[in-house]
Amino acid sequence: MNVDWEGLLPIKETVIVVEDDPTLRSLMKGVLTEVGVQTLAFDTADDALIALQQSHESCSLVIVDQGLPGRIQGTEFIKMVHSRWPSIAAVLTSGYSINPLDVPICAIYLQKPWSLDELMTSVADALQLGKLLSNR
Repeated sequence: MNVDWEGLLPIKETVIVVEDDPTLRSLMKGVLTEVGVQTLAFDTADDALIALQQSHESCSLVIVDQGLPGRIQGTEFIKMVHSRWPSIAAVLTSGYSINPLDVPICAIYLQKPWSLDELMTSVADALQLGKLLSNR
């Protein structure tokens, strides 16, 4: 893995993972936990938004799938989060092709299937983008 974690770790805030596939959700949570990141995982953006509203000050990143059960899809969730908490970084994932113009400008896009290296690189890139956006 060629990620330069200096300045990014430790991630003191929580990372929220929103993925309806239980295997992928567990894998992402496990990998993030291995590098010392506290992670909350949800299968719907609706539930993740409620949790975020209750504890937004302790979240630095959301990783969200585009196609989810419930009323809120990935891009919509990211736009909602960014409009209310612009310092929270975002990674959008999908197994379907997404028009690059539909990916929120504040998000890093990660096409499925992804490798663990690609996941962690996307997390690092998103956290760096989040820092840039919050310094505006």
